[in-house]
Amino acid sequence: MKEKFNQMFKDKLFLVMLVLGLLTIVAAAGVVTIQRGNTPGEENPYMQDQQGVVIAEEDQEKMPTEIAGTSDARKEQMESHINNRTETEPAETTKAAEEPERISYTEQTKAPDAAQVDSGMENAVSLVLDFSDTSRMAWPVRGNVLLDYSMDTTIYFPTLEQYQVNPGVVIQAEVSQPVAAPANARVVAVSADEELGNFIVLDLGNDYTATCGQLKEIQVVENEYLEAGQVIGYVAEPTKYYSVEGSNVYFQLEHEGKKVDPIDYFE
Repeated sequence: MKEKFNQMFKDKLFLVMLVLGLLTIVAAAGVVTIQRGNTPGEENPYMQDQQGVVIAEEDQEKMPTEIAGTSDARKEQMESHINNRTETEPAETTKAAEEPERISYTEQTKAPDAAQVDSGMENAVSLVLDFSDTSRMAWPVRGNVLLDYSMDTTIYFPTLEQYQVNPGVVIQAEVSQPVAAPANARVVAVSADEELGNFIVLDLGNDYTATCGQLKEIQVVENEYLEAGQVIGYVAEPTKYYSVEGSNVYFQLEHEGKKVDPIDYFE
């Protein structure tokens, strides 16, 4: 009985010692772990992992911003835009500086046109087209009358070798001799045909019109107002209808559409 009791006591003591040993080992391991965690020279792997995760998260948050706003390609575009803007600003400044000159130049080029229009208006007002049966006009050229006005009887035309009426006068003249407007007038038409060559029609006022033919280098245009004595053109070579008569100026005068004798109105 005593032996059994001793054996049980020994077994319990062994178990107690075993438990105490295990507890001692566990306590020692905990102390070592705590000491390692408090050591300045050593890093906590767990904390290192956490910092790595945090840094990774921060990098992920920053990366989209950098890609969208501050990538190398974006920086190049921004620098190129800034450079281009810097280069174009002087040109725009120069353009703005030149603008007043262009406006000034345009105004200067328009000024003569405006003056010309004003001058034409003044001439139109000052030139009174008031020709009448008592008015007298200047000869378009000075020369002999080769063929007289004749509407009542026929006269002989050397070039045509025939007799026929003549609604105007044919005045002898030299080629290139200047031809003058017989009175104040407005140019109604500038035209040409086979018989008269180049000719102009003048409105003298009060339904009086004059036609002057056998011209070249005509100096006037339609609707232009002319003063008496103003050069309207020059004597041309005669057309085939007046080749025998020679160079001349053909002059015809009408009143209310009816031919009249110009000689009666010449000075």
